[in-house]
Amino acid sequence: MADISDEIVFWTLRQKFVDSGTAMPEKSSQVMYYSLAIGHHVGVIDCLRVALRCPLAEYHQWIASLEDEQAQRKMQGVVTFGEIIIDSTHISLLAKAFTPLTKNAESPWKRLSDQMMKLLDDIAHEPAIYLLARKITGSGIR
Repeated sequence: MADISDEIVFWTLRQKFVDSGTAMPEKSSQVMYYSLAIGHHVGVIDCLRVALRCPLAEYHQWIASLEDEQAQRKMQGVVTFGEIIIDSTHISLLAKAFTPLTKNAESPWKRLSDQMMKLLDDIAHEPAIYLLARKITGSGIR
């Protein structure tokens, strides 16, 4: 049973930093870039910030308004599995699906769709950025 406080929250990558406990030669900038590329296994920590919030009931309606079934399935994954990642590989699919919702000034989903398009645009300009979406229930993260 969904609680009124249940929501979907999207976080975006704000920055990455290397854990100071991870040994790395100072002279080797290539090691730094490689470490950032391979991520958490070498002590790289992602700092995320909330980018978008949507009550769960509204989220269901918003996603149902997408005409592309594959985009719907991707976005429904957060409800089904509790979490999804949206990265540069999803931009084309999702941008095509959300664009029509941004064109209709009467759409109740225009504001959310505009925000999503801005986030997708950020990823397009910096592929290292990604979105993490999680279902938050009244009792915490699902």
